[in-house]
Amino acid sequence: MRSKKLLSLLVAPLFAVGMAACDVDQTEEGELPEVQVEEGQLPAYDVDAAEVEVTEDTVTVPDIDINPPEDDGDGAPETDAESY
Repeated sequence: MRSKKLLSLLVAPLFAVGMAACDVDQTEEGELPEVQVEEGQLPAYDVDAAEVEVTEDTVTVPDIDINPPEDDGDGAPETDAESY
C-alpha cells in the first residue's frame, strides 16, 4: 500500500509536466447541435397559503445634525490635535 502511494507521488508530477509541455492546435471548428423546442405545460399546484394581515405603524426617527470640520484651503479638513 505504501509503495503505491510513493509511486503515485512520483508519477503525478511527471504526468503534470508532460501535459504542460504538449502543444494543442485546433484542427476543426465546432458548432452547436440543432435543437427543436416544443411548447410544453407547466405543472399545476394547489397551495393553501397562510393568511397574512398587513398593518401600518408610524415611527418617529430622531433628527441628527452633523457638523463636519471646516476646510482650511489645503484640501484636508482642520483637526484639533488636542482632541486626539
